[in-house]
Amino acid sequence: MTTMRARELAVAGAYEFTPPSFADERGVFVSPHHHDDFVAAVGHPLFPVAQSSYSSSRRGVVRGVHFALTPPGVAKYVYCPRGQVLDMVVDTRVGSPTYGRFDAVVLDQDDRRALYFPVGVGHAFVSLEDDSVVHYLLSGVYVPENELAISALDPALDLPVPRDVTPILSERDRVAPTLAEAAARGLLPDYAACRQIEKELRSR
Repeated sequence: MTTMRARELAVAGAYEFTPPSFADERGVFVSPHHHDDFVAAVGHPLFPVAQSSYSSSRRGVVRGVHFALTPPGVAKYVYCPRGQVLDMVVDTRVGSPTYGRFDAVVLDQDDRRALYFPVGVGHAFVSLEDDSVVHYLLSGVYVPENELAISALDPALDLPVPRDVTPILSERDRVAPTLAEAAARGLLPDYAACRQIEKELRSR
């Protein structure tokens, strides 16, 4: 098999990709993103990349649920080149047909899966091993005042944080509002606005 396997997730517009890998006595070669396979699955090219970032996390670290103020909004393409994380896609877009739903995928250095997050969709992960690295391709540059969060421990969301993990959170994530609180405060993205921003990204 020389093409990526693609699977649409429980959150509308979000996808999982599993690339082929090629191993020999030297090691492994893998392409976490492939233009043609992405277009075949999603129906449009990946966004123009404005920033590439990565994080390294010890076991038990919980990052998220993070999303960007919309507009401007940010789309993401995420994979784990080292270690193992449980990565979670959360639909924070008010008006979305899957609003409030989530999906969870193990990303690791073995299967080398990647996830595509459309504009307005929340991202969280739990590091399952020490020194787990998550690499991000972003459609927009990081602007601190545009970065928003809801609680990954929101009981109404019921995200599958493993019970054998003691969550380690930043202060920002520890005090983040629940999904319902964020909605009441008008912090969440609008689904129609997110779709329009995605169209504009594809025209760049």
